[in-house]
Amino acid sequence: MDDRPKIGRSPTKGSITLNDEQRLNWLRLIRSENVGPATFRDLINHFRSAGAALEGLPELMAKNNSGRRIKIASRDIAEREMDTAQKCGARFIGMGEPEYPSILRNIDYPPPLLCVRGNTDIFKRTSIAIVGSRNASISGTKITSRFASELGQAGVAVVSGLARGIDTSAHRHSLVSGTVAVFAGGIDKIFPEENHELANAIIDNDGLLVSEMPVGWQPRSQDFPKRNRLIAGLCEATLVIEAAKRSGSLISARLANEAGRSVFAIPGSPLDPRSEGANWLIKQGATLVTNPQDIIDDLLVTTERSNILDESEDLFSYQENSTQQLIDGKRVNTEKGNAKIMEESDEEIRTRIINALGPSPVEIDDIIRFANATPGQVQMVIVELSLAGKIERHSGNRVSLI
Repeated sequence: MDDRPKIGRSPTKGSITLNDEQRLNWLRLIRSENVGPATFRDLINHFRSAGAALEGLPELMAKNNSGRRIKIASRDIAEREMDTAQKCGARFIGMGEPEYPSILRNIDYPPPLLCVRGNTDIFKRTSIAIVGSRNASISGTKITSRFASELGQAGVAVVSGLARGIDTSAHRHSLVSGTVAVFAGGIDKIFPEENHELANAIIDNDGLLVSEMPVGWQPRSQDFPKRNRLIAGLCEATLVIEAAKRSGSLISARLANEAGRSVFAIPGSPLDPRSEGANWLIKQGATLVTNPQDIIDDLLVTTERSNILDESEDLFSYQENSTQQLIDGKRVNTEKGNAKIMEESDEEIRTRIINALGPSPVEIDDIIRFANATPGQVQMVIVELSLAGKIERHSGNRVSLI
């Protein structure tokens, strides 16, 4: 009998279930030109639904004659993508649905929709990203096989990018225990092509293929940082094995560190360029590891702490509080005991919100307090400035004027 402590996440607290029409509207909105995860969230916060956002965007854009234009994806385009996904055995899950990985919701601007193929039960498990060189050495491949195998046996799901070298070894040696492959292109565009058989084996062994890119999208070099962000976001920790100094693996490590996740690295020879990145990470504070048990022990502590502290937030953090109501067209704030009707004009509030912004990044909550405005009012101004190309977003839900 295996009496080792089990590593796993607390159950995902889904707050929504999208019907077919809502899912299609979400897909149309996120596939619209110049709409990324941040703008998607802003629009949902303001319009309260993707369907309402699609209807209201033309009028909103009419108020902003300059700046970025949003070309709304047609219903036909979205329906074709859904049909193509279904034909290859994939489906879309939305942020806030029970299947959506709870840990991914904790990064800045997570993808609203994931296209998945396989068994999403693997999202319930603690995960580690194993990343490294495409041009892996024999030693690096052996180390990867050992770590991936033993971590999998301990109940940890291995996540990687299906690339040659370290990624391929990580997936192959965690097939039986379950592994997640994250794509830089569409869910139907396996890259490199030589890993078709491996991708099918991942699915056959209750693993999962994941992408946030459109179905049919051919991966480009500029798409891989987005993939690396998703890899790091899906995991409690990241392990770097044999990475060059300018490797994409270091992007995953940096993003994991910025998100407060553990970063591990295996040291290598100072004479091997493939070890420069991992050795540099260790000098920067990454945890040096030589044994899989070091990571398992850390993940046990990390997972126990996160499960105790896990408090699932609302799907979108800037929705109006339930204590605020509309009375005769005027906003009433009931949080302060006595109802106070805010009769100021929209222009006065807008001016205060813009005055709260500047070239230095500020948190949205600070803008709300400074401007004495509701979250919805602040969000509306941010949406308008975003469409006009006048605002820049930063980590930690901060914004600044450009």
